[in-house]
Amino acid sequence: MVVVMELGYGNETINFDSKCEGMFWLGTKEPRFFTHARFVMSTTVTRYFLSGKLKLCHHQIVLYGTSAASSKNDIYVVNLRSDTFTLPTSSMKKAMVEAHLGDDVYGEDPTVNRLQKECATLLGKDAALLIPTGTMGNTAAMLSHCHGLFEEILLGDQSHMHFGEVGAIATLAGIHSRTVTNKCDGTMDINELREKIRIKKDPHYPQTRVICLENTHNRCGGTILPLNFLEQVRDVADAHHLAMHLDGARLMHAAVAQEVAPCEIAQYFDSVSMCFSKGLACPVGSILAGSKDFIERALWARKALGGGMRQAGVIAAPMLVALNEIVPHLREDHARARKIAQERPRMHVTDEEFEVLGERISVQMMPFSDTLIRFVTYYGITDKDVDKAIKKLQYVLTGRKRDSEPNSSAFRDKSPLQ
Repeated sequence: MVVVMELGYGNETINFDSKCEGMFWLGTKEPRFFTHARFVMSTTVTRYFLSGKLKLCHHQIVLYGTSAASSKNDIYVVNLRSDTFTLPTSSMKKAMVEAHLGDDVYGEDPTVNRLQKECATLLGKDAALLIPTGTMGNTAAMLSHCHGLFEEILLGDQSHMHFGEVGAIATLAGIHSRTVTNKCDGTMDINELREKIRIKKDPHYPQTRVICLENTHNRCGGTILPLNFLEQVRDVADAHHLAMHLDGARLMHAAVAQEVAPCEIAQYFDSVSMCFSKGLACPVGSILAGSKDFIERALWARKALGGGMRQAGVIAAPMLVALNEIVPHLREDHARARKIAQERPRMHVTDEEFEVLGERISVQMMPFSDTLIRFVTYYGITDKDVDKAIKKLQYVLTGRKRDSEPNSSAFRDKSPLQ
């Protein structure tokens, strides 16, 4: 669930603008301001705003308030920056200790082999391969689909493969990427996608080989790609004899939300990568699945990228636990995220409630773009955490002020989120 705010980086504390009609002013190296709906920022920053402050650190925004709490130890922290902050469960740790091990480079780790077999079945593919990270999985997939120089892939301009993988596809795989505009829901215009395909044997252009999609779509707000859209893209790929790859880092979230088996999503793709170290609470590990020939080639790619591991059963063991222990709870994570989203328009507090909301609560969020931050609920975030976060948002975003606040101007008596 994404909330619109102006973002910035630095290690400083920035207070709210006393003249603002909406959310936050956040400093950057060069101050920037924006207008979004009712959220209009002015160009001056005062010292106080409802006793609420923003602490800006690299990769996070922290909402905190001044209250009677005596020390930082009294702060109740709710970390909603990313589901990568999940921690392994006690049963995962136990499984790691007790895992049967072998040398996976020789294909002899029984725990890894079991994981790969189960994931291949889960995704409806012939075979699967344990990969250390999602980025390596996507890069290995492109190396496996593209068999030479002068080839390219098509992917969304807001995709993680384009934005968040340091250009590994070009740098390490030598493959050109051509972007297609992502709509706000993570989909693409089918006509634009079709127009971007280059299959003519013209020495001026690389040859298109793969169409890549992302589901759920990270930078588009965790959106889920509709199955009918996947079918349309598959038709385009088949018409031009192209492969399709799914960056399914959070594929299990999409399957649970759509109430379908993961294989019903994966059926449209020749290869699928899926990450276990995000919402599935594992400390490390991803899976790449596809045909037997594809996985055999991916095995070479993984080795070239430094992903060959020896007693990798200690990684595979918690991944097996996650499929049985964490996936059934994803629906609860979705409900908590939905609660935050649904409470936003109703964020209004009375004078009596205002003092109560001065409780020391720290809500950590992720700066996601120049105009977006995100809240992410995940395994380990409780109903209490969500209630505390909502309280803090009410405290900070309300248009009321305390008479005791020095140097603060009057605010309109209404919620800035209405």
